[in-house]
Amino acid sequence: MENISPKELADLAVKALKKQYPDAVCSLVYTDPFQLLVATRLAAQCTDARVNMVTPALFEHFPSAEDFAKADVSDVEDYIKSCGLYKTKARDIVKMAQQLCDNFNGEVPATIEKLTTLSGVGRKTANLIVGDIFKKPAVVVDTHCIRITSRLGFHDIKDAAKIETLLRNLLDPSESNDFCHRLVLHGRAVCKARKPECGSCCMKDFCKYAAPADSSEAD
Repeated sequence: MENISPKELADLAVKALKKQYPDAVCSLVYTDPFQLLVATRLAAQCTDARVNMVTPALFEHFPSAEDFAKADVSDVEDYIKSCGLYKTKARDIVKMAQQLCDNFNGEVPATIEKLTTLSGVGRKTANLIVGDIFKKPAVVVDTHCIRITSRLGFHDIKDAAKIETLLRNLLDPSESNDFCHRLVLHGRAVCKARKPECGSCCMKDFCKYAAPADSSEAD
């Protein structure tokens, strides 16, 4: 599709993904803001499915930020070993809980600026919390988002912060959070990293990557 503006491309992508994935939800299981914060930290370089297997026992043993703040890091490690990078993650989670208790009365803050002061919390996690918990416009730039928006033709960069800014300028704020959740679903089901299934993609008519007759030669 020629002569299409980035804003028009964004609108087309939002509509196509909304039709394909009407239920745009985070696949991490949680019951309160702090649990989502912990689960998101555990999900780094780990599948959401694996995290969801680990967190029930973890949260039963450590029900609140206060409990994590008082925990020995080694005790947290024992519960999360299967998530990978568990030593770093356990250290971050305990320190993050301590910071929440010391600086925010044990409550998860509602802004990206405050969230990113917490140990192990970057803009991706902060955007997820702001969007899913506090229902504010958010752009979660994960590997699926970077890959798919690049293939669509929005950019040719890898810098997550720059991509976040670009998408914030193009997306309807009321759609941005769900759009990012749908990118994750689409990345897992269709637009896979190694072998995208362009023939069955809901965005193939306007995707730059899918445009060649033989998509295996693209990119």
